[in-house]
Amino acid sequence: MKRPLQRLCIYPKDIVRITGKSERYSRNLIRRIMQELNKKEHQFLTVSEFCNYVGVDEEKVKKIIKD
Repeated sequence: MKRPLQRLCIYPKDIVRITGKSERYSRNLIRRIMQELNKKEHQFLTVSEFCNYVGVDEEKVKKIIKD
C-alpha cells in the first residue's frame, strides 16, 4: 500500500483554513515569517516553520491541510 503524499509547504489558503482569517492576512503572515527567517522570495515556507512561528501543534495543522 502506498502512503499518501504529505506536503512540506504551506500556502495562504491553508492558513485561511487554520486561522479563519482572510487570504490577505495569510499572505502578509507568510511574508513576515519569511522575513524573520531570512528566507529569499523564491524559497517556500514549510509547515514546521509556520507551526514553530505561530505556536501550534504540527500534527493538528497537517490534519487540517490534508487534501
